[in-house]
Amino acid sequence: MLEFIGPALEHLFTLENFLWMNLGVFIGSVFAAVPGLTVILCVILFLPFTYKMTAIPGMMFLLGIYCAGGYGGSVSAILINTPGTPHAAATMMDGHPLSQKGRTKAALKIALYASTFGGVFSALMLLFLGPQVAEVAAQLGTAEYFMVCLFGLTIIAGVSGKSMIKGIIAACVGLLISCIGADPMTSYDRFTLGIPRLYLGLDLAICLIGLFALVEILAKAEKKPGPLILDAEKMHDNGKISKEEYKRLLRPTLLSSIIGVMVGIIPGTGASEASWFSYDRAKAMSKHKEEFGHGSVEGIAAAEAANNAVTGATLIPLLTMGIPGDGTVAIMLSALMINGLNPGLSLFTTQGDIMYAIMIGLIFVNLFMLLQGSFLTKLFAKVVSIPQEILTPIIVLFCFAGAYSVNKNYFDVGVALIFAIIAWLLRKLEMPAVPILLGMVLGNMTETNFRRALLISNGNPAIFVSSIYCIIFIVLTVLAVATLIRSKMKEAKAGIKK
Repeated sequence: MLEFIGPALEHLFTLENFLWMNLGVFIGSVFAAVPGLTVILCVILFLPFTYKMTAIPGMMFLLGIYCAGGYGGSVSAILINTPGTPHAAATMMDGHPLSQKGRTKAALKIALYASTFGGVFSALMLLFLGPQVAEVAAQLGTAEYFMVCLFGLTIIAGVSGKSMIKGIIAACVGLLISCIGADPMTSYDRFTLGIPRLYLGLDLAICLIGLFALVEILAKAEKKPGPLILDAEKMHDNGKISKEEYKRLLRPTLLSSIIGVMVGIIPGTGASEASWFSYDRAKAMSKHKEEFGHGSVEGIAAAEAANNAVTGATLIPLLTMGIPGDGTVAIMLSALMINGLNPGLSLFTTQGDIMYAIMIGLIFVNLFMLLQGSFLTKLFAKVVSIPQEILTPIIVLFCFAGAYSVNKNYFDVGVALIFAIIAWLLRKLEMPAVPILLGMVLGNMTETNFRRALLISNGNPAIFVSSIYCIIFIVLTVLAVATLIRSKMKEAKAGIKK
């Protein structure tokens, strides 16, 4: 580790990297502050632009968007009682009531400080745990990697929305799309429909622009937005937080950061689960339970620390085994691989200087988020009230520019439009889009390791239970699926009672 720190700092401390960090943080904060413009949408829109960058500035830019998105969602949650991102819903419980008490700046400041602490804590865990997990991953063979992929596919159950069956169907669509192109073992073309351009497969960024970005435009076109009146100048409180309140914030912020890291490491979970679980724990341990739901400073801190502590933790399984912790970091995998950075131990040995530069850079991303949040809060507040009539054409332009810029041809623009129509039809059928993304990301890796393992064993499936690592991942997969099924059943029962 120590031998890489010096070269990593040399790579990291450049004007270009710090400019891209700050630009990413600014864009992520703005997007997440506007209800309906999610972090995953923002990462997809700007992913094609990173293809022309080298690994470090490209990842710094995307990580800036990702981390700032955790904080940005709290702005609209506190100001207008509407979470900018799904995981900011827990922040809304106490953030908006505290704002109504005339302490808007204080609520935003608590959210910012807790988000920064959680983000830095998570980045440090990534820095110290990532290489250790990579060493374990280096001991895995093809059979073990297939079981890892199978475990990764349990993410689908966690992001399937109300119906797990529909989520599985959507994931199968994603797996089918991942099969388009050359067979990874024989190089024969599959599902290309006689179109030579499809032999190399479909570019993930182009597909996602259609699946997540353009389809949002279609969805917004069907709705008539209501008027939103917000006067950011009303934030006239001094934002003062008392010493007693700072003391009360310490325990829930630290505990929630730990919970966020633990949740983030596990594929299939995410910031929403972490923030709600941390909020519940903070309420149970608080000496001021009566304040929760009425403007509790502990509630805001717990939710925000947890959802930002997830950010670095989700990168641990991604960088070590190629298994994304959630949908947003799954998109970042293509940004890594376009620069020849394949997940695994080699990232931390042969390319350790680049890897450590990215991990240390994540700490600075969170510090820049603190600086921008401290000085640009009023600007982020005003962004909340930008009319959809202005935002929509800007997003459309970014979609088409991004789709064209990947390979500089109009065929990709057509692919993006086709995927937008597919996503729109799936949305009408109430099928979630995130399982499609995960199926596309994990499909090729799962198939390749499955077929290689069977070739090694001459077709004997016993190879998938031949090592302790295989058995461990089988047990983890079963436990993950059982836990998710149980939670879905509880949700269904709660819905029936209502």
